[in-house]
Amino acid sequence: MHPEIQNMREVALVYLDRSGGLQKFVHDCKRYNDSKQSYAVYRFIISINPSDIAELDATLGNYILHNPLQAAQIFQSVCFIAIKTLSLIEQLETEAQISILLKPTHLPPLPSYVLSLSAYPFNYTSQRFYMSEGIVIAMGTVTKYTQGARFLCAEETCPFSEGFRYIRVHCPGATESATVRTDFVCSLCSSPLQEDMKFRVLGDKQIVEMIDAKILNALKGYSNDKSHFRIQAFTVFLRGLPPPPFLFYLFLDELANKMTIGNHYRIIGIPACVQNGLQATACIEVNSIQLCKPNGPSFLSDNFKYLLSLTSSSCWRFTAVLANIFASQVVPPGTYNTLKLAILLSLVQTCEKENADYLDLLIVTSDTLVIDRLLNYSLCLLPRGIRHPPSSEIFPSVSKDKHGTGSASIQACSAVLAKGGVCYIGDLSSYKKDKLELLQSVLESRTTTVFIPGKKYGEEADQQVTISVQTNFWSFVDVDSSSKKHIQKENFLIGQMDMSLIPANLVDVFGLLIYNEFPSYRLSSPLVHHILKKAINPEAMLYKVSQQFRTQDYEEFILFAKNLHVELSSEAENLIQGYYLASRRVRRDSVHGSTLSASALKILISLSKAHTKLSLRHTVLQEDALIAILLLESSLTLKHGTSALCVAPNSVFPFDLSDENSLQQRDIYLMQCHHELLKFIAAYGPGIHINANEE
Repeated sequence: MHPEIQNMREVALVYLDRSGGLQKFVHDCKRYNDSKQSYAVYRFIISINPSDIAELDATLGNYILHNPLQAAQIFQSVCFIAIKTLSLIEQLETEAQISILLKPTHLPPLPSYVLSLSAYPFNYTSQRFYMSEGIVIAMGTVTKYTQGARFLCAEETCPFSEGFRYIRVHCPGATESATVRTDFVCSLCSSPLQEDMKFRVLGDKQIVEMIDAKILNALKGYSNDKSHFRIQAFTVFLRGLPPPPFLFYLFLDELANKMTIGNHYRIIGIPACVQNGLQATACIEVNSIQLCKPNGPSFLSDNFKYLLSLTSSSCWRFTAVLANIFASQVVPPGTYNTLKLAILLSLVQTCEKENADYLDLLIVTSDTLVIDRLLNYSLCLLPRGIRHPPSSEIFPSVSKDKHGTGSASIQACSAVLAKGGVCYIGDLSSYKKDKLELLQSVLESRTTTVFIPGKKYGEEADQQVTISVQTNFWSFVDVDSSSKKHIQKENFLIGQMDMSLIPANLVDVFGLLIYNEFPSYRLSSPLVHHILKKAINPEAMLYKVSQQFRTQDYEEFILFAKNLHVELSSEAENLIQGYYLASRRVRRDSVHGSTLSASALKILISLSKAHTKLSLRHTVLQEDALIAILLLESSLTLKHGTSALCVAPNSVFPFDLSDENSLQQRDIYLMQCHHELLKFIAAYGPGIHINANEE
């Protein structure tokens, strides 16, 4: 034996002893031994810390990182000697029966250990450990593969016609034929080898498609990033044993079904090339999976901090100025303020938590070009802002796996890729009835179900997979398109809009319905000047505020605000409940009952929390609840007409904000609205007592 190999075996034993791996190995062996059953392959997973091993012995550390398959053989020998010396597994006969999977805890933080398919070249022939990050865009169903098999010599007089001399186990990148074939021959007598089917070990295999996170930049409608790069999906193999009724298998750390579609993961594995007929596919055999969580709160720019200090005298001024100057690269400051405020509220209400406070926007407009630009710009402020291409599916779909397994593969599509962000689906009137019904179902339940017919994809039974949809949706309706396709009704209530193009139930499940402030036939003068100047010089900074509050500053601001934890105060909760109950009594008819949907209360709470986050506070005040109520009441007026509360169409921004005096006038106006709201609750919400400030 080579002295270097012997030395690495000794170091491996020392490492297992010091790291606690030897104790775990003995415990795993006991479970195998207690089963009293003979196996062709005994599989062990050994966790490896490359840094600790490199400190013990640099040679072994280098061997593990750059020759993991050969390094596994070193640990295989150590484990076999330990089993025989300590009599851990009585049924074990040969060293070939031991299968070792090395699972590194991490890799050195160096560029040579990072594998990215957006970089060239892609070295998939080295068969060493690499770290890669990506988003799961497709997942196949779990299928079977041969993890290990026992072969015997067909010649009965040959010594190898019995025992466990010929054991074959799966290697990274190997196909089924590499493990099980009919043309293997005995190395002693050259007779054919026959598989002993009683000892075949089947495992679970799942094929996953991942994409570099940079692909999200290409799926946005607008971006300041002018760089060009190549994006390519890569195939990931997750393998493991199925959960049989034997207790001793349960300690194995298996990887099948450990990923969720749409999530961002960091993986460690060995790249390989899988041959499927004439087609070769680059893939990664995964050894370790780690979920990548979104970045924590960043820091605010000095300009935002200064603005917050200037507007600290009022709970309404900071968000008013934010909305007023927002997206000055796309529309002039002071235009579309209500819409821009709603966009900011929706942006800060994005997260990847279950049962989150979602805030969906539906905009009624005839300025589709300007609205489209504004929404596209806003998407880019989030890491997960996805503009849905009309030619593809919004929600997950099923197709046949392209790797030759014949199984089903679930494709992520736009809504799942926008997880924790916003999915912008464009003009709602362009979608057919079945798509709109599916959208309504998802908005109500925040889940979608994928049906997989068993016969079509080689399964015994049909399957239904439920996928969580954790994203906000933005869309708009073209008023001009609506008037062309439908004959407008004449019996509209005051303030009500013609929404006959879209099903009423679908309109109700959107959090906010917003009407565009500037119809196309009477564009404001600042907007006309802005469009003309941008057409002449697209890169020009037309306003000083665009330099003070850059797009990057807004990205950092939203990242900071969305991670704030806010709680409802008792005063705000009473105001919200009082308005909700009073509105249910007012908005009622004898046929259909209350026209206020059950989701309205949830929308009110979401809006109130969003305004609190946007104000950079932790407690929802009555002032936040008032803005939420005014926005929702304006939305309800567009859907069902005015109520006894009777708010103006532009109730949140009744006039232009040009100076300190106009902000003061707005504060006075909102305090009057608060007073009118209290009177409304007192009149139509009997039994509800709300303490109002005499001021």
